[in-house]
Amino acid sequence: MRPAPTILHLDMDAFYASAEQAAKPSLRGKAVVVGGLGPRGVVATASYEARRLGVHSAMPTAQARRLAPNAAYLVPRFSLYRTVSDQVMELLGRLSPLVEPLSLDEAFVDLEAGGTADDSASARATGEGLRAAIRAVTGLSGSVGLAGSKMLAKIASEEAKPDGLLLIEPGTERELLAPMSVRILPGVGPATGDHLRRAGMTTVHDLAEAGEAELVRLVGKAHGHGLHRMALGLDDRPVVAERDAKSVSVEDTFDVDLHDRVRVRAEVERLAVRCVERLRAADRSGRTVVLKVRRYDFSTLTRSETLRGPTDDPTVVREAAARLLESVDTTGGVRLLGVGVTGLADYTQEDLFAQAADARELAQRDREHHAPAAEEPVPEPEADNGDQLAARRWPAGHDVHHEEHGHGWVQGSGIGRVTVRFEEPWSAPGRVLTFRIDDPLLRPADPLPLVRESPDYSSWPASLPKSRSSGAAAPGGGESSP
Repeated sequence: MRPAPTILHLDMDAFYASAEQAAKPSLRGKAVVVGGLGPRGVVATASYEARRLGVHSAMPTAQARRLAPNAAYLVPRFSLYRTVSDQVMELLGRLSPLVEPLSLDEAFVDLEAGGTADDSASARATGEGLRAAIRAVTGLSGSVGLAGSKMLAKIASEEAKPDGLLLIEPGTERELLAPMSVRILPGVGPATGDHLRRAGMTTVHDLAEAGEAELVRLVGKAHGHGLHRMALGLDDRPVVAERDAKSVSVEDTFDVDLHDRVRVRAEVERLAVRCVERLRAADRSGRTVVLKVRRYDFSTLTRSETLRGPTDDPTVVREAAARLLESVDTTGGVRLLGVGVTGLADYTQEDLFAQAADARELAQRDREHHAPAAEEPVPEPEADNGDQLAARRWPAGHDVHHEEHGHGWVQGSGIGRVTVRFEEPWSAPGRVLTFRIDDPLLRPADPLPLVRESPDYSSWPASLPKSRSSGAAAPGGGESSP
């Protein structure tokens, strides 16, 4: 018996960029790019308007600016994205106890486990109800895929984008997959895809016809067996509510290569402190400290040290990272540094004592490292340095409040000035004003909610239909709704 299409995959549409457009009326319908804005920045998300110009995620920001010079380029506001993500995940949690988040904007849901769907009709009704609820609560759109497995549900949501729903009926999987590129399957990246192409296999149909033995010969036993099953539309992975993190890490890419050894060490110590903050936020401790160094020539080195026991002690992690740095030659320049902790464990009694002893130190170091004044010189001209400090204090796209003009967001800063557009998510496009970067009436602000008055969904989804009597998908693999 084939499984009912009750595995749901939700993927929010161009999440970061869509959230920025919802928050900024003047950017709606325009190209928006969210990511790092420095010379070595990378695009995190591009709006669909920017994608039509060729911009896509993971693209260098410098290349995106050449393709879309008139787009709005904004620094990510993760506090806003996390708030919206929490709202979406809360709605998903109402559908089932089995929700598997993959990121802030993506998750699997086992609808059958929650009793909110047991056939095609009820699955479709639940998916449409979810999309409506997300739009009402967050103002944003999400695409939904429904199928009998995780792999197919994810493929369905991708095919449904943007702002659609696709349900893959049991029995139609192979017909749907056959003409698709092999790259649509999980685990088939550029290298494997190129290897298969050289063997004459470019579509999923080619893989299914080749047979398991041939795929095992080409890519190895474990990968070949799994690849053949996926080509047949088979995937029995369950939705897992708890995804246990294997590591916690932070890293920074620098606009200008760091050459000063003292500066490099200071940055490593700062990253170690941030890493411990994340570790503690996750209520975890770890045994192995990892240092990552990408040098001027793009060569990347990693060094690790395993401790006697798990810790979340900032002093221990900081000193271990500093020791690891001693074994790395940085004389040619450093473009990226990262510090991570692996071998995670729950708190031990010793960890709790260490946390209590070092809480004051961690807080003090946090204040020091987030102070606006830079203690280490940046090897750039004085004017550029001033612009960098302005950009850090007033990041493009971030929220501000002016005592006379109200709430707004930073359009840009430099040469001692900051330009602000004053508008709110529910207002008309606002006016633009420019101030000195040290204007005493201007201060950073928290993001506003995207929906002014969120509806009450406390009883949702009790009203969703669960009947088997209506709503069957059209033959041939599903139906997309715009």
